[in-house]
Amino acid sequence: MITTIITFIIVFGILVFVHEFGHYYFAKKSGILVREFAIGMGPKVFSYRKNGTAYTWRILPIGGYVSMAGLEDDTEELKKGMPVSLITDEQGIVKKINTSQKITLVEGIPVEVTDWDLVDELWIEGYENGDEEQIKRFKVDHDALIIGQDGVELQIAPRDVRFQAASLPKRMMTNFAGALNNFLLAIVAFMLVAFLQGGVPNTTNTIAQVQTNSAAQKAGIKAGDKIVAVDGEKTSDWTAVTEKISTAGNKKLTLTIERHGKEQKITVTPVQKTVNGQKVSQIGIMAKVNYDSSVSGIITYGFTQTWSVVKQIGQALVSMLHGFSLNDLGGPVAMFSFTSQAAKNGLVSVVTLTALLSVNLGIINLLPIPALDGGKLLLNVIEAIRRKPLDPEKEVIITMIGFAFLMILMVLVTWNDIQRYFFH
Repeated sequence: MITTIITFIIVFGILVFVHEFGHYYFAKKSGILVREFAIGMGPKVFSYRKNGTAYTWRILPIGGYVSMAGLEDDTEELKKGMPVSLITDEQGIVKKINTSQKITLVEGIPVEVTDWDLVDELWIEGYENGDEEQIKRFKVDHDALIIGQDGVELQIAPRDVRFQAASLPKRMMTNFAGALNNFLLAIVAFMLVAFLQGGVPNTTNTIAQVQTNSAAQKAGIKAGDKIVAVDGEKTSDWTAVTEKISTAGNKKLTLTIERHGKEQKITVTPVQKTVNGQKVSQIGIMAKVNYDSSVSGIITYGFTQTWSVVKQIGQALVSMLHGFSLNDLGGPVAMFSFTSQAAKNGLVSVVTLTALLSVNLGIINLLPIPALDGGKLLLNVIEAIRRKPLDPEKEVIITMIGFAFLMILMVLVTWNDIQRYFFH
């Protein structure tokens, strides 16, 4: 259990970090201020500031986020009547605003806040030193810091560094970058899988093993035999062999095999078995696998496997349009179950799972649902068509509706997973 938990945290952490780093990187390149890059959720454990961004490690090792200027209420730390302390430079310009009761700034000027503008005109005003006779206004530096209640220092977000100030193409790229990084992670992970297992597996139509007491053994088929045809139809690879056999039912098949350079025909009757709810025919043979350990083969494998998973997920999403079921979805409980199985099977299985989940995360995030990256991209497209952005208040309402939908769906999926994995 401990191994599974650690593996789950590492896999989930990598997926989230890679996704959020995509948003972070392109936001920085687009001139958008990234106020915070957080790993984990909940109370802060550690915080470090560099180049305008606070990098924080939070206590719950699941999830994370990138806080970009303009995508939330950047001044939510301030409230009217709140006591703060201000650090100013020699010209009296505010460099730091402390709202935390946990931190004391010895040289700070005590002020009871009455109003502020940290977006356009950059000022804060209030009663200095408890003197309610006069409201004093302080000019705020463009790169001033504000210390939140949890003690994290964040840079204020003036208009020119906010998300909305970037061009539409840059905003679209920033929204898409998280999913892009997930696809890149999957490509690299599949390359690593190929490397760890000694190369790219290529199944041949040569038999490596015949199961004891199987239909194949009873028919006289041996390891090393090469199946060149099934019922007269040529089979150039193992996929063609399995397709012919698995759909044969209980009908006798005539296999043309090559043994010691000579061809001969063997008749075999498959046995039907139920696998994942479907009936398939088997004769009890396993393919010989060759491994391509070339660099080009491993690189190609990363791309082809990722594309294969993308197509499979796409087909699954299309099928949901014809009949949706919660069993088609999986939440944290399902992911934990998959991680447990992968951890038991070793490193290759864990890396493979990481690749599969990364593709899933990338595609799901691109669905045109408000609150997801795909929903944001849809709003970007609408803005491009209208040639003007949506009203911010309407955009917030749309996003909140999408977020509520996702939360309800997550609860339903999680409960369904609990029933599937713990009560059946």
